[in-house]
Amino acid sequence: MKFIRLPFTFAIATIVLFSCVSKKKFLEATNSIKALQQDSLQLESSLATTRDNLRDSKQKHDALQKKYNDLLQASNLKEEALSSTQKLLENTTSQLNTTKEKLSSSSLTIEEQQKRLQDLQKLIDQQRSVVENLHKTIDNALGQYKAEDLDIYVKNGKVYVSLQEKLLFKSGSAVVGKEGTEALGKIAQVLNTDPKIQILVEGHTDSIPIRRTFEDNWALSTARAVSIVRILTTNYQVDPARVIASGHSYFDPRDTNATPEGRSLNRRTEIILSPNLDELYRLMQ
Repeated sequence: MKFIRLPFTFAIATIVLFSCVSKKKFLEATNSIKALQQDSLQLESSLATTRDNLRDSKQKHDALQKKYNDLLQASNLKEEALSSTQKLLENTTSQLNTTKEKLSSSSLTIEEQQKRLQDLQKLIDQQRSVVENLHKTIDNALGQYKAEDLDIYVKNGKVYVSLQEKLLFKSGSAVVGKEGTEALGKIAQVLNTDPKIQILVEGHTDSIPIRRTFEDNWALSTARAVSIVRILTTNYQVDPARVIASGHSYFDPRDTNATPEGRSLNRRTEIILSPNLDELYRLMQ
């Protein structure tokens, strides 16, 4: 991949931004549905009020029409009173027509909002189904491994495959061992069945400073992510355009760094799988 050759600092900043944008877009989709639901309720209330106004206007119109007819029949009706009543009748007729137009427009707006709301909800349900099926498929593919070696869970509409250090690397190393390579092969088989899934590989360390091959924990976490990306794309032919590598050093821990057990959980590499949300983003615009 071309971006892997860029300095690690640039790659990290780019990927963190990518992850934040994807999460933000997904949350915006949920907020958009809530806003549309509120708009729909408000439009329905407005429509009910408009219908009441139409009914009242029609009653006034009928009463004025009757009065006008009665006045026409009266032989002693003055010309001024007849003209005034005629103007009032014309104004009422105009108001009645305007109310009818507003009623028709309100009904159309509610239908459009409800249609868009239904489309958004349907698409989100489809995306949720994709994530659930992906989670189940990955879980089955890695079923032979112990819970202490890896963890698979769903967060923010994405599937996280969290691989512990001991499954992939020796301490302080970015070279993937045989068992880790085999586990990555099982993950790659699932990824190659759906080319729309986007893949983000994140390296994480504990807070103990690195003192050997690498300059610091930033370098180690990023090198581990890059090693996994190379195995996925070179050994198992995952499309490089779908994969991004980043390192977080010890700044995104899962547990405390104050205990050996917590530090062990923090030494991990996470493969984050995201469904394609392009259609969802299009409906939000």
